[in-house]
Amino acid sequence: MGFSSKFNRNKRTLSYFVLFSIAIIFVIAYCYIESILNIEVTALILFVLSISQIFVLQFFLKNQLKNKIIAKSQKLRIDELNKSLDKSNKIFEHKSINLINMSYEVRTPLNTILGMLKMLSESDLDQDQILKVEIAEYSSKHLLQFFNLVINNEEIKKNEFELNKKAVDLKSDLVNLFKVFEYQAWEHNLDFEYEFLSENKNNRFMVLADSERIQLILINLVNNAIKFTDSGKISIIIDQTIEINDDQIITFYVKDTGMGMKPEEIKYFLGNTKNKNDKNKFINEYKGWGVGLSISYYLVENMGGELKLESKEREGTTFYFTLQLKKTLNIKNEIPDFIPIPLNKINVLVAEDNRMNQKVIQFLLERNGAQCTFAKNGVEAIDLYNVLDFDIIFMDIYMPDMDGYEATKQIKETKKYAENKTPIIAVSASAFEEDIIKAKKAGINEFLAKPIDVDKLKYILQVYTEVDVAKQ
Repeated sequence: MGFSSKFNRNKRTLSYFVLFSIAIIFVIAYCYIESILNIEVTALILFVLSISQIFVLQFFLKNQLKNKIIAKSQKLRIDELNKSLDKSNKIFEHKSINLINMSYEVRTPLNTILGMLKMLSESDLDQDQILKVEIAEYSSKHLLQFFNLVINNEEIKKNEFELNKKAVDLKSDLVNLFKVFEYQAWEHNLDFEYEFLSENKNNRFMVLADSERIQLILINLVNNAIKFTDSGKISIIIDQTIEINDDQIITFYVKDTGMGMKPEEIKYFLGNTKNKNDKNKFINEYKGWGVGLSISYYLVENMGGELKLESKEREGTTFYFTLQLKKTLNIKNEIPDFIPIPLNKINVLVAEDNRMNQKVIQFLLERNGAQCTFAKNGVEAIDLYNVLDFDIIFMDIYMPDMDGYEATKQIKETKKYAENKTPIIAVSASAFEEDIIKAKKAGINEFLAKPIDVDKLKYILQVYTEVDVAKQ
């Protein structure tokens, strides 16, 4: 826009100069005809005028050529940027595909691990063994939470997410999380303590909140505290002593006795420095710190709070943030209390190609009164559905030969399905929003993500076999 404007100004100036030159020529001609100027003076004036025109024209043509060169250079630069943008989009698309693949590869074995731990916890164990199984189960769930954080990283940074607020007992949720960190701290020879402060007599933290994202914030903060503390202890305080009408003010403190931070590092974290050298030095010295904290900072901000810190070098650091949450007197679970289903009454078709996952889901279903028949792909699932009667179908989405979407489509086209309307439940380690949407479009009733949430599985069995149970 700037070059174009300058070019137009030069063009107007040249036009005015040409008009001025023509006017001068007419005046000189008139003066010569009227014998006001002799031939020598007239020739001299015309010569000077011609030289001036040559210089002006040369200046104009030079600028015009320069503008053309710049315009061509800009076009080439724009083309390069467009190519870079296309390349970036392809990289981003490739990254998304990798994340989807990674989601499947991680969730599938995690589903097996959690299922086997559940089976092990219900066997005849002594107290020490029970504690070890609990630690393994908490650690697996922690890994799943952290993995979900990585998967949703881009979504969080782009602010393309919504807070999932629901009635929760925050204390109960956080105690389970802190048990994982208690074990991690012990591994690093650190003391670990946590405390809930409340004026409420029953000391319950019943609020409307996005408990999962609060836990993700604390995961980052406590992980960093353990990572940068060589000796001493990690302390967590959840303070719920202030109430304002129907709101509860809760402050979360994560304290450590680690290396602490220098004043310039604190300025960098708080965003008070513009020195790139300080920034690079900070990132190089504390690799693995910045990303987690930036996500935590952003999440706290989106919840209406602000992540703060106080630190002293070689003495320790305290991160803290305050949230204003709505109080609730009762916890209304989205999943109702489970009514046990009579044994050997529900016939379930399970389409699952992974043998270990077959064992896990078989264990979970049979302990809730179901008889399982397995199909290793969509083709077998259709064949079995046509010859046997099932009360409910659990359909893995990604299987060889025929996937769950196509199998669902063909089952729903059968006369048997038209009469029975057999519920079909999607089961998949790939639990992205697009998978859930695609499952709904395919006519699938529910989506059950791996690792399988036992409470949600019970809820699905109760809801979708309610008629059959009522008959019995």
